[in-house]
Amino acid sequence: MSELNSFGEVLSYAISLEHTLQTYYTNAGNLARAKEAERRKIKLERTRRENVLEITLEPIEGLNANDFPLNLEDISDEGQRMIEEAAARFYAAAAPKINVLQAQRDLERVGKQHEALAGT
Repeated sequence: MSELNSFGEVLSYAISLEHTLQTYYTNAGNLARAKEAERRKIKLERTRRENVLEITLEPIEGLNANDFPLNLEDISDEGQRMIEEAAARFYAAAAPKINVLQAQRDLERVGKQHEALAGT
């Protein structure tokens, strides 16, 4: 999945990202952050379910998953900071492209959480 051209693809990618982060932090031994990622994933799944009718709305342009690479091998503090920065960049880029207000706010909120975790 590289091009994120629809509401459904953006939400699916966000959910997958949070699941990946949950696994990453579990493997890194940071169970608090793993639990936070699980909570964000659940919230995003709810957002997708509640806005299922919006999935077929206008296409999204200029959002590519490859623009937000994650180095899942680096579990150092610096590696974790870089992962959080990449996640924050994704949410900052994705939120304004979503035309469903509540979903946009949810993505913005998750992005701000990642910014705080990155310390930016």
